Formats: sequence, C-alpha cells, structure tokens
Amino acid sequence: MKYDKIKKLIKKVGRKLDLEQGTIDALKSPQRIIEVALPVILDNGKTKVFKGIRIQHNNARGPYKGGLRYHPGVSLDEVEILATLMSLKTAVINIPFGGGKGGIAVDPEQLSKPELKRLTEKFAQSVHDVIGEHKDIPAPDVNTNPEIMKWFRDEYEKNIGKKSPGVITGKALEDGGIEVRNEATGLGGAAVTHEVAKRLNKPIEDVTVAIQGFGNVGSHLARHLEDMGFKVVAIADASGGIYHDDGLTYHETHKRYRSGEKISDVCICKIHGPSHDCAKTSAQSVLYQKVDILIPAAIGEQITAANASKIKAKIIIEMANHPVTEDAEPILYKKGITIVPDILANAGGVLASYYEWQKNVQNVKIDYNSSKQNLINKMKKALREVEKVAKNEKLSLREAAYILAITRIIAATPKTNK
Repeated sequence: MKYDKIKKLIKKVGRKLDLEQGTIDALKSPQRIIEVALPVILDNGKTKVFKGIRIQHNNARGPYKGGLRYHPGVSLDEVEILATLMSLKTAVINIPFGGGKGGIAVDPEQLSKPELKRLTEKFAQSVHDVIGEHKDIPAPDVNTNPEIMKWFRDEYEKNIGKKSPGVITGKALEDGGIEVRNEATGLGGAAVTHEVAKRLNKPIEDVTVAIQGFGNVGSHLARHLEDMGFKVVAIADASGGIYHDDGLTYHETHKRYRSGEKISDVCICKIHGPSHDCAKTSAQSVLYQKVDILIPAAIGEQITAANASKIKAKIIIEMANHPVTEDAEPILYKKGITIVPDILANAGGVLASYYEWQKNVQNVKIDYNSSKQNLINKMKKALREVEKVAKNEKLSLREAAYILAITRIIAATPKTNK
C-alpha cells in the first residue's frame, strides 16, 4: 500500500541518517490533527453534518502548506499521508514551508452552489484559529478551485477582522493570484525533464517522450516540453491516445481536444501536419512505447510488478502521485531505468504557491516571465541536489530525495532540552 511505502521510506532513511527512533516516529506522525463537524443548512431547509479534516504534519521549516480537497473518500489516513508528503516536497525543493493537508468528506456534485458556499464558510469558521498567513496556508486541490478558495478567505477574514490575502494560495489573478500558477506543476515537470535528460547524452530534439494524462498537468507539461525542443511522440488520456514517430504538435492537438475531439481521433504530426498514419494506443499501452522518457501524469499505481517488465523507457518522471508501485521499482531499477520521484517531479505547483504567498505577504513583485524562469531554475537546482546525494550515497533518486528532505527538516527542528 502506498501509505506504508512512505512510512517505510522515512524509517529506512531515518536509520541511514542514524536518527533516534523517537525522531523517526515524529517524522511519520502529524503534529496536529483537526477534525470538525460541519452542520450545513441545505436548500430544502434540512441540516446535514459533514466531516472536515485538517492535518498539520510539520512546521519546522515554515507554515504548514497544503491543499484542501472535497471528495467522498476523504479520510484521516489519506489526509495524513498527503500532509506528510507535503512536508517532504517543500523540503526537497527547499522553500520555507512545512506540510499540511485538509479536506471535507463530500461529493460536491451533490450540492448546489449556495450549499457548497455555506459548507466552505462553515469549515473556515471552524478552523480559523489554527490557520493563517504564518500558520497554515490551504490551496485548491481535488474538486476545489479559486472560487472556493475565495469563499474560504472571505469567511476567514470576517472571523479575524482584517484582510489576509496570503491565508490561501491558488487565487484568481484579480484576487492576488499569479499568472504562472495554473501551469506551474506541468512547467516544473518539464524543467526537471530537461535537466535529467542530460543523462541521455543526446540532443534534446532527438529525445522522445510519451505522456499518460492530458489534463491540467499533462497538457501544460506537453506544451512546455515542445517549447523546450523535446519530441513528444505519444499522448493518451483515459479514453486512449496516439503515437507518431515524427512527434506530435501540442498546440493543434490541444485545440482540437478542447473542442471535444478524443485524443485518439487527432493526429497532428509535428512535421507533416494533419496526418492519418498515427498509431492508436490505450491509456495503458502508452506506457509501453519505446521512448527515452515516460511521464505518467494521470493517476497513481499505473506501473506495477505485473507490467514493469514491459516498460521500455530509460527515464520515468512521476508527475502523477505514486504512479510506480513499490514492488515495481526493483524490476525497473534492474532494467537500468531512472525514476524521478513524485515529491520532486510534481513540486512545481507548491513552488508557485510560495511565489504567490511572497507576493501577498512580503510584497515581492511577481511578473509572469520572472516567476516562470525562477520556477524552472529552482526545479532544476533541486534535481541536481538530489542527483548529487544519489551519486555520493549510491542511492536511487527517490531515496536521495527523502534523505535531502529529512535532513533539512531535522536541521530546522528545535532541539529539546535533555
């Protein structure tokens, strides 16, 4: 199970760093768990009680930072591990945040917009005393968006009696957000891909890429990879996809995809334009293409012990959360495949959140071009730092990322008196 995998990795790295068992246990455990009952009056006049959760994992390096999701499957176990991952993610890219996560167990599709607004306001009322610009900073996550964040912020400000634009990130531009935010995760992944591609010792224009997933992350990733010169030869989403040896062009593919066409029905070759000689692929078989770099950017647990032997790529970039299962990793490593772990590869989003927070709280001037370049540079630097640890310690990039993150968290943790 992926939760066990994270805790085992923390334990393994803690022992390698010769940490006391109590310190290891503290790294695996949240500092605070907040559970709240949220009674909401529905449109029919009846009251329904929802369960809200906010878990604050570690704030040694700065305010807790992490998303707020609305989903029926929200649970303490899920939110706890996501909060733990946020602590590691912010540490590995070296920004002064800790890790947190939250959610409400609700299917937002079953609520009207006014009901959803009342639910959000009730949650903000219930947690206002434990969050804040320098305490805990939520952001959009699964089934939440800038509008929901605005409702949350407005209610929070009513409760504290003053303006506080930095209490949340992921805001709309007119509310204090930043332009790079929407593309940040994909852009960060492209930056990491560009840096790790140096291992291939070939021109960028000859490096072939396959992408599983064409949502917000996958589509922005494809755009930036094309702009950087990569040859994206395969793209697929849940309904299927396409492959072309000469490469696909992002802009026309995305335009037609957004107009309602399926990816599998669009074949826009990078060289020849509209074509009929694309090979069709499925969401699963796109993983098995003979490419230099494979990027799972959709959902987790896509590469398992059952299909790892079919992977032909030399490098895997984990843009989805946990796309490679624990039992698949030894098989991939034996094949000589490099895996860039999710806590590094998909950290561009929280990095952009940090820039937005700086703008709101520290009055740092942020323009699109500078924030974009800063994000690229910061992500590349983080990868180089992880690669250095991996080389020195003869470890995988995943283990090296955990060592780097945990070392930074421990260094920032106040020492207790003996």
